Amino acid sequence: MGAKIEYKKTYKHIYLPKTSPVIIDVPKMPFIMVSGTGDPNEDEFALATEALYSLSYAVKMSYKSKEVPEGYYEYTVFPLEGIWDLIDKSKPIQDKSNFKYTIMIRQPDFLTSNLFAKFLEQTKKKKPNPYLEKALFGEMSDGLSCQVMHIGPYDNEQESFAKMESFCEESGYIRTSKTHREIYLSDPRKTDLHKLKTVLRFPVRLR
Repeated sequence: MGAKIEYKKTYKHIYLPKTSPVIIDVPKMPFIMVSGTGDPNEDEFALATEALYSLSYAVKMSYKSKEVPEGYYEYTVFPLEGIWDLIDKSKPIQDKSNFKYTIMIRQPDFLTSNLFAKFLEQTKKKKPNPYLEKALFGEMSDGLSCQVMHIGPYDNEQESFAKMESFCEESGYIRTSKTHREIYLSDPRKTDLHKLKTVLRFPVRLR
């Protein structure tokens, strides 16, 4: 199978930035994605997350099946990520019911559209979940971005975003969208709020 791919080692520059902002050019990657709206603390978000993990582990464990995917290699399942926006831009950011999101988990390069369709049908039978109907497979690239490691509660992320905005201003970059990406490196069910690690990223261009 070759060497195991571990995202924290193989792709350290993408998933383990420092707590000081940096500029990074993020390449195109394959993802399984689910889109939704509303408060991420509600049941719907939990179901969407569960659907993503069910599919991702189906892909990972496929080496135990009778038909091992061509090009399969051993790897660590990638972390949950999310692109966040607001439904109504006039409402305050504190209103979590106004959130719009696409959550996703990066996939290994050997996954194809045909294989995804196969794993999707298998997962629907083994672990029924209404959000599997919303799951999509495709490629995405963030391109030129500013990113930072945020340590602490999700509700304090604005402090890190302010630091990123200042860094861009001083470095000659302009933020090009109010949407942003979050990569969740900690399990909030098992980690102290003040020790949560979340990669924050937004798109930029040179001024």
